[in-house]
Amino acid sequence: MPFHTRPILAVGAELKNTFCLAREDFAFLSQHIGDMENLETLEHLEVTVDLYRHLFRVEPELIAHDLHPDYFSTKFAHSLPCDPESLVAVQHHQAHIASCLVDNDWPQDAGSVIGVAWDGTGYGLDGHIWGGEFFVGDYHGFRRAAHLEYLPMPGGDAAIRHPWRLALGYVYALTHDLPNLQSNPAGPSPGITEQEIYIVRQQVDRHLNTPLTSAAGRLFDAVAALVGLRQQVTYEAQAAIELEMLASGWQSTMEEPHAPLHYPFDLRREGNEIVIGLRDLIGAIQAGLEMGTSRAEIGWRFHLTMAELITVVCQQIAQETGLRTVALSGGCFQNRLLLSMTVPRLKQVGFAVLVHRRVPCNDGGISLGQAALARSEP
Repeated sequence: MPFHTRPILAVGAELKNTFCLAREDFAFLSQHIGDMENLETLEHLEVTVDLYRHLFRVEPELIAHDLHPDYFSTKFAHSLPCDPESLVAVQHHQAHIASCLVDNDWPQDAGSVIGVAWDGTGYGLDGHIWGGEFFVGDYHGFRRAAHLEYLPMPGGDAAIRHPWRLALGYVYALTHDLPNLQSNPAGPSPGITEQEIYIVRQQVDRHLNTPLTSAAGRLFDAVAALVGLRQQVTYEAQAAIELEMLASGWQSTMEEPHAPLHYPFDLRREGNEIVIGLRDLIGAIQAGLEMGTSRAEIGWRFHLTMAELITVVCQQIAQETGLRTVALSGGCFQNRLLLSMTVPRLKQVGFAVLVHRRVPCNDGGISLGQAALARSEP
């Protein structure tokens, strides 16, 4: 690592868990442990942590964990025999950016960067579900500079498994209209009943079991459902992956090559943060569906819009801070199409871009970032 540290155990994230042991200027990142959803995985974590502590002779003085209080990984950290003052809670998306910095050997005295942390779920400092965040900072800490606007997740985790809930909730919250959820003849029938739609409307109106999220991953899911590509999923990120695959096969055939291909979005200031409004984006996608635009073209233009959005927001943050380095992290950047559109655009406007090379950009790299930030805690 590009700095020295006290002995630390970072227990990682809830999904795609890895842990990290650190001492001096070494970090020992574990193999994939798994999703912390059952007793067997938790026992595997306990046994493997003990093995690594013995192999690499690390007796942790600090234990870093995710900010979410109900994660099994957090509860595991609190179950360890240690001084409560040695426990350090690290915000999920800040750990993503710190992980990217370590992966790129970013020196501790090199100054701040603009960090773009885009993924599906992470507990935010305000209690909402983050995942479409822009930060400014370094190993000593980050402040949030911008984020996607908060939108409802009707049913909480049920909305992740059934993206049509996200599509309906997003459109209803933004426009107070109900979307015409497209059906995909080649895929499974959505099977959405009027009763289910009524329930989702009531959840959004009354704020019942409807957490708010800024997550970019959830936006990808919502768009996939809105165009009729995937209304329910059987594995993580299925809707977003299928949207990427569909969009990757599409090439522009517009007769006016200089016409803007990306959809509109708006930026507004709320306090010290930039909030990215999505009403115009969702409205433009709906208009495209009504005009008969193909799902593949809509998907491609949506990806292009996300790349353009990242670039524009980073430029605005750079104008305010003078920073010219951008670090990209989070599971959304496993999307090759998004990454291939974003990196060149950032470089074209003068940014140096840091991406993951050795450590996963998804939650598998969180533990390294937790260790990097925990060492800077007072």
